[in-house]
Amino acid sequence: MFEKVLIANRGEIALRILRACREMGIQTVAVHSTADSDAMHVRLADEAVCIGPPAPRESYLNVPAILTAATITNADAIHPGLGFLAENADFAAMVEEHGFAFIGPTPEHIRLMGDKVQAKLAARRLGLPTVPDSEGAVATVEAALDAAQRIGYPVLVKAAGGGGGRGMRVARGADQLKGAISVARSEAKAFFGNDALYLEKYLTQPRHIEMQILCDGQGGVVHLGERDCSIQRSHQKIVEEALSPALNAEERAYIGKLATDAVREIGYRGAGTLEFLYEEGAFYFIEMNTRLQVEHPVSEMVSGVDIVREQIRIAAGGTLGYTQADIRLAGHAIECRINAEHPETFLPSPGRIDEYHAPGGPGVRVDSHLYSGYVVPPHYDSLVAKLICFGVTRNECLMRVRRALAEFVIGGIETNLALHRRLLTNHDFLDGRYDVHWLERFVTSQRPGADS
Repeated sequence: MFEKVLIANRGEIALRILRACREMGIQTVAVHSTADSDAMHVRLADEAVCIGPPAPRESYLNVPAILTAATITNADAIHPGLGFLAENADFAAMVEEHGFAFIGPTPEHIRLMGDKVQAKLAARRLGLPTVPDSEGAVATVEAALDAAQRIGYPVLVKAAGGGGGRGMRVARGADQLKGAISVARSEAKAFFGNDALYLEKYLTQPRHIEMQILCDGQGGVVHLGERDCSIQRSHQKIVEEALSPALNAEERAYIGKLATDAVREIGYRGAGTLEFLYEEGAFYFIEMNTRLQVEHPVSEMVSGVDIVREQIRIAAGGTLGYTQADIRLAGHAIECRINAEHPETFLPSPGRIDEYHAPGGPGVRVDSHLYSGYVVPPHYDSLVAKLICFGVTRNECLMRVRRALAEFVIGGIETNLALHRRLLTNHDFLDGRYDVHWLERFVTSQRPGADS
């Protein structure tokens, strides 16, 4: 087992990894920008190294600085967390070339799944169903128009090397497609350094279903059930739950087997998530994330498996030591992402936390790096906390979420706590009747002057 792990990330996920290491008796190294000098994970780590100024490219994306920090602290391994360099195949390769273990998949698997076009082609070879698409990148507007005619409108323009809703536009006709191509290409180039685009059929009322898998790279493969991540705005997830209220046991077994068979075939190593759209009983693979997910806690709650601990064990050469038959999925879990943003305009709201109280009690978990007096910097993602609740039934879980949201206090900045509280009074949400477009409609309906 590793003696010392460097955590190449920040915020709540860095703190989550630090806690897993502590429970395993592993020392930790926190790297941080000057803006994060007072961050909770920096305060709690065994060692801390400042790697640059606030701008991510000069700190959390600064590969030489991170590798230097690992060298001078004699770290054994590097955990990339999520975001930043977590799905950067070149970084993973450099970590291993410098003699450190990379706590994640192989560079080859990150590279394969990082290109959305190649990932879908690989998925088809592995027997996974996919949304009808352009079957490769579209280099010109003419090629896009031809592909859209074959697929059928509406179509979704997507960045081949992107994610998180960037470089993504819906086109309902040829005229819209021309404009969407131009905007998406510019956005993809700016955010990912890769302006390649592809098209896929735009489903009108799909749910976003993803399967959490763990593989030891030595033949051991399991899934931890599905997560329903359909409550999202601008392709950014807001609420996730496990298990999905839309699937039955037969569908769960079907998609679970598809996912585990696929990753076993390619010899995958580590934690990963296969994402699907689900509509009218059919599943369509859209992408695979080769990293820890923000929403991993809901899978931990219903499976009893510590995913971060398993990531570390696998990277150290360990085997799973259990099979799918040993995984017992029970109960229900819901995660609310608490963002530092205006609840109506969704503009970021950095600033000093002048009051903080996290909810507690049975079945309540809060993953957050906040504390009273902490200053939320303006340079990074707006996620500041995750509220995760567990119940024996979905209804019990919903009641705990409602109670916990009422207890949650974050003062000094704007947050989306009010949005979550409104969700917990909506009958469609409470009944599990929603799709990936539902939240956009809900937010619009809540604006002053909107029809009730």
